[in-house]
Order: sequence, then C-alpha cells, then structure tokens
Amino acid sequence: MALKKTHFGNKLIPEEEKRERVKDIFTSVAHKYDLMNDLMSFGTHRLWKRFVIEKTGLRHGESAIDVAGGTADLAMLMARKVGKDGRIVVYDINMEMVEIGRDKCIDRGFVKNIEFVQGDAEAIGFDDNTFHCATIGFGIRNVTHLETALRELMRVVKPGGRIVCLEFSHPTSKLFGKLYDIYSFKIIPEIGNLVTGNREAYTYLPESIRKFPSQEEFKKMMENIGLFRVRYYNLFNGIAAVHIGIKV
Repeated sequence: MALKKTHFGNKLIPEEEKRERVKDIFTSVAHKYDLMNDLMSFGTHRLWKRFVIEKTGLRHGESAIDVAGGTADLAMLMARKVGKDGRIVVYDINMEMVEIGRDKCIDRGFVKNIEFVQGDAEAIGFDDNTFHCATIGFGIRNVTHLETALRELMRVVKPGGRIVCLEFSHPTSKLFGKLYDIYSFKIIPEIGNLVTGNREAYTYLPESIRKFPSQEEFKKMMENIGLFRVRYYNLFNGIAAVHIGIKV
C-alpha cells in the first residue's frame, strides 16, 4: 500500500515524517525564534497577539491552553488576564521551545499560574472540557492533520469556550500579495540564514503559509468540525488572520 503523503512546504513527504521534521526545524531556531519574529514582522506580531487575547473572552480565575505555545508570548498575556487564581498551560511538541518559554516566564515573574507541558497538538494530553479557552498562534499550519488538531482544541475546551487561531494567511490585495511574495521568498530566507544559520527553516516558512487554506476555507473547516459562530479578522491586509469559534 502506498504511503500517505503530506506537504512540508512545497515538498511532498510521507505523513509520518512531518512531525519530526517540524520538531527539527524549531529545535534549530529556538534560541533565535523571538528575534526572528520581531525582524520578520517589524514587531507587529506583538500587536497581533494582543488582539488575540482580546478575543479569548477570558476572565479572572479562568483557564486556557496555548497549543504550540513555544516561547510563551500568548501565555504571559493570558496570565495577566486570568490573574493569580487562573491557570495557563503552554503546550508544545518541541522541548527546546518549552524550555525557552519557561525561562522567559521566570525572568518576567510568571511563576505561579503558567505551567509547561510537552505534547503533540494532534493528541492533546488533557481531559475533555478542561479549559475555558484554547489558543494556537503560528502553529496550526505545521500540524500533519489540520482537522485532527482542530478537533483536539475543541475537545479540551468547555462548552461555551472559545478556540482562537492566529496564523499567517493570504493577503487580500493582489498587488500587496505580489510584494509580500517577494519579501517572503527572497528576503526572509536571507534574514533567517544570517540570524539563525538555517536558510531551510525560513524557506519552509513562506512555503507552508502558501499551502495553508485561505481564510474562508479555514473558517469552513472550523464549522465542519462543529464549532459555532466562526468568524475571522484579517490583520495587516491578510498577512495574518485570527479565526474564532465557540464550542457548543
């Protein structure tokens, strides 16, 4: 029987290889991950993440899981929102990213209401209906099976809770899209190579963005798994988008 294939950027690879390839990429860039985000987005990713937190609907004392939470930017913002009586879990498949996020939280005084767990987005290691909200920022395009990951996010959220996905997306203007392609495919790999020494990681990045579903297609995927009142917000002309759905 032929092996099932999936995209790894523009390459087609056996499905079972993608998980390890993604882990390897993030291991290689983990120590420069935050710096590269600042350089690539000119710091605007910080504003996008604040927008995500506004859309979580979290209140004091509630709980959330940030899947593919990496270096804990979203987690720290959510921790401020839920306060000392709340609970935030950073959940990431890559241990190097988890360790950097944990160290950053300790350095910034977040030691009581953020915890760190290593695990796979397609098999989240928590019970059904555990959290008031689940977020995933710049991570869902890296999973092997999008629908599986979405179902897992929905599963661990309480009824009435929200799933909030921040992801690079597709520019709404054709002219802007062409300029963005030049920046993504020509300039970002050069910056990545200069800063991290890994051109491949930042060649994979724009390729994986182009393979990700459009805003409307991803909205329909969220609706198809049973999420309610799904909507999205384009950020910076569609370079990124925030999708939100509610668990019934």
